[in-house]
Amino acid sequence: MSTILEIHEISKQYQLRHDRSGYLSLRDTIVDVFKNKSQDKKGEFWALKDVNFEVEQGESLGIIGRNGAGKSTLLKILSRITPPTKGYVRARGRVASLLEVGTGFHPELSGRENIFFNGSVLGLSKKEITHKFDEIVDFAGTETFLDTPLKHYSSGMKLRLAFAVAAHLEPEILVIDEVLAVGDAEFQKKCLGKMDEVSKSGRTILFVSHNMAAVRTLCTRAALLDEGRLTMLGETEKVISHYLESQEDQLALVHDLKDLPRKQSAGGLRFKTLTFNQTEYLPGDTLSIRLDCSDDGQRYKNLSVELLLSDDYGYPIIHLSNDFLNQQVHYKPEAAFVFTVPSLNVRPGRYHLRLFLRANGQIEDWIHNVATVQVNSGNIYNFTNSNRIRGLVQPEFEFVQTD
Repeated sequence: MSTILEIHEISKQYQLRHDRSGYLSLRDTIVDVFKNKSQDKKGEFWALKDVNFEVEQGESLGIIGRNGAGKSTLLKILSRITPPTKGYVRARGRVASLLEVGTGFHPELSGRENIFFNGSVLGLSKKEITHKFDEIVDFAGTETFLDTPLKHYSSGMKLRLAFAVAAHLEPEILVIDEVLAVGDAEFQKKCLGKMDEVSKSGRTILFVSHNMAAVRTLCTRAALLDEGRLTMLGETEKVISHYLESQEDQLALVHDLKDLPRKQSAGGLRFKTLTFNQTEYLPGDTLSIRLDCSDDGQRYKNLSVELLLSDDYGYPIIHLSNDFLNQQVHYKPEAAFVFTVPSLNVRPGRYHLRLFLRANGQIEDWIHNVATVQVNSGNIYNFTNSNRIRGLVQPEFEFVQTD
């Protein structure tokens, strides 16, 4: 196989500004300019540092690592959304990217128009796009809304259409961040099947995911990033094993969530703290999770709060949501959400928590790998490999208004 993508000594630096004096008036700002005096202290942050590897044609490469490791930054550089500070990328073919829901689409254009718009960006002719048009629409399942402006689509509809376009217009290189986690289980399975088909057709895939099961199934090699550096590149199973062994359990009663990297956030209502009822558990223990939020003082209607507990390989074990209990929540400032699982009937092991928050159908906050739940061995149950809860459970849910 020939090399289709070359990443040579890629580094990306960001300037961090720390304002020590709060908000400045227009007069203060003008005075500072003439005095050549800055009220800000600048710092440097290297999101990537000297990343260097090659990808062969037809290869599926998984990119894994903790939150903030530089995975999304690398994909943005490969997709030419942002330039590297140092180094270069050489791609021998068209690159299609699916990094965030709706990336590369125009909200004022209809679904139909966006298919042709996105195809044109990839360098395809109208004839080529028309040839694939029916397949795209059928895969996305958005035929009823084809002539509706994209701004009226739900996040799931945008994702289905975006993935369908990226996968069916046959770019030589397909770059995918973990936006697929927004979709339901059936659509995720459909997407992974299509990605496997794309890979077997000789095209190249770069796949960022926290779902180790998906990476293991889809990818022949994996790259591990840590604090912006490439720490391991090789056979998928070996890289995943090394990554899982190197992770430190995030065991604590209270977790500060304000500064954690977000997969997506609207910036209004956000998770602030997460509180467990204990640091470690035995099978059969009661698991209680309290979520406090910070917000801009507005009231929010029709809130959907979701918690997903997955094992080391990304398999979902417990999925909690007030929607499953048909409990509508209207949020006011200074409130909290409390989920209680009366009996944690899972095998001993390490489980990872992700959080998702919607209001009025829009994503407000979305965080991966928030914390780790450690379940130790005990004599309460005799668990086998098949004794694990998957899908929905019936927890107790409480909405606490504290003001």
